[in-house]
Amino acid sequence: MTEGITLAFGLRFADLYHRDGLVRLDGCFVDFLKVQDPQLHGRLMAARAAPEQAAGKPESELIVELAPVLDAFIAELFGIAHEVGALRSRHDALAPLYSVKRLFVQRRAAKKYGPDQAAGFDGPALRRELEPLLGGELTELRFAEHVDAWMKAEGDNATALDLAARYAAWATHTPQGQALHKAGVLFKLPHKVDPYHLVPVETEVVNGVTMLKVPRALRRARDGFALTDPGTDLTGALDHANYCIWCHNQGKDSCSKGLKEKNGEFKKSTFGVTLAGCPLDEKISEMNLVEAGGHTIGALGIVVVDNPMCAATGHRICNDCMKACIYQKQEPVDIPQVETRVLKDVLALPWGFEIYALLTRWNPLNLRRPLPKPASGRKVLVVGLGPAGFTLAHHLMNDGHTVVAIDGLKIEPLDAAISGVDAGGARTPFRPIRDAAELREPLESRVMAGFGGVAEYGITVRWDKNFLKLIRLLLERRREFAMFGGVRFGGTLTIDSAFALGFDHIALCAGAGRPTIVPMKNGLAAGVRQASDFLMALQLTGAAKTDSLANL
Repeated sequence: MTEGITLAFGLRFADLYHRDGLVRLDGCFVDFLKVQDPQLHGRLMAARAAPEQAAGKPESELIVELAPVLDAFIAELFGIAHEVGALRSRHDALAPLYSVKRLFVQRRAAKKYGPDQAAGFDGPALRRELEPLLGGELTELRFAEHVDAWMKAEGDNATALDLAARYAAWATHTPQGQALHKAGVLFKLPHKVDPYHLVPVETEVVNGVTMLKVPRALRRARDGFALTDPGTDLTGALDHANYCIWCHNQGKDSCSKGLKEKNGEFKKSTFGVTLAGCPLDEKISEMNLVEAGGHTIGALGIVVVDNPMCAATGHRICNDCMKACIYQKQEPVDIPQVETRVLKDVLALPWGFEIYALLTRWNPLNLRRPLPKPASGRKVLVVGLGPAGFTLAHHLMNDGHTVVAIDGLKIEPLDAAISGVDAGGARTPFRPIRDAAELREPLESRVMAGFGGVAEYGITVRWDKNFLKLIRLLLERRREFAMFGGVRFGGTLTIDSAFALGFDHIALCAGAGRPTIVPMKNGLAAGVRQASDFLMALQLTGAAKTDSLANL
């Protein structure tokens, strides 16, 4: 571990990678909290002593109140108070968008002037009348800031507010207005969901055959294998965080706990899909509330309690939470977008990766396991380094066990300067990463490193595979972990030989390697490829690279 780089509270980076150092760090946080809020400190200590008694709403309330303190503590620990404050200021600056959208655009303008009336308005003329009142070009944020101020003195601004309401109705209800504000959030109303028309399509007849196709306006251009969907920005993420009604307060956070019938069974969607919510029981409503309040590190801390490997989930990976959202008749909250934006905004801070990594090992918002448990002396062999394997490996280490992971694919070594492991597998000092951007590679030229299973060879260019390097570093830097690629379980290593080597347990996480055979005529004819087999060949032959000669 790199020496000489110090943090606040008398700690060093090296302390963050050893249990003794994390115990000292936790003590610093507890002391910090006691000074900041003695009552909250007492509640945390009581909850840690008896976490089962704090479960449910008391736990939610506690971690929501702790999140801003965690923000402040991390900012001081890493010496980034200015940057964390700047990120919070960006949240505060955008706040009028969401309050005006809810209180003025949706509840007043869109109801007072319906679609028929709005169709008769001259939007461009209204815009020209408004801009002198706004002091410049009509942007959504400028509109929201002025309307917010006018609403605080309605008697003096009745004319301006009616003008703004007519423009808002035109922008919300008419195709011209929607096209003009296509990239914004202020004038977008939630649409009703038609389960039989979830994806807009057009029909086209080619050689007498009727085909379905995505409308041209919704098509996404692809240039080789570069990332085609970077996800939402902060404005969009906060739009959804504020759209959430934070229903953990009523115990109805179905996104996390599942949507239930009166008899207690899970409801099913129109297509028979069980609406069980997040399989990790992630505290989604609490995350949205804290993120909407501008405490992004605290929001990530809430995510990591139940989903420490969140770099491998979120946008473009899973949406069980959205399916079970409390909004069933209209668009759900786009929870994966919020989660991924929270992670990205923390990673964009100085030492952002180190902050994320730290929260996976030490997390004061985790009442049941704020610290890794002491060493148990047990050794576990994890077979497979896909999502199941790398997630299990992390939790086993936090429970005090030593983990050795193997995978059938060849795993390329990372730079020892950042991984702490050289090409031969020996431990070496590594340096902390100040700028997470150095971990990024263009998708069309990055090395297929073999780590991640289906997440490496099967996920398309809609998901940023650079996140796999983050996951790998979370594991590889820990002294309790070792991994070996090119090892076939049942061949190179058998059950008997594994136990002979001293392993106490074998965890089979072989995952999605076996393709699903579709029961159709000629499905196995020459030239027909199974989807997972094709994707594996596509990725592992380097066909995604711009200079590749792979023949697929």
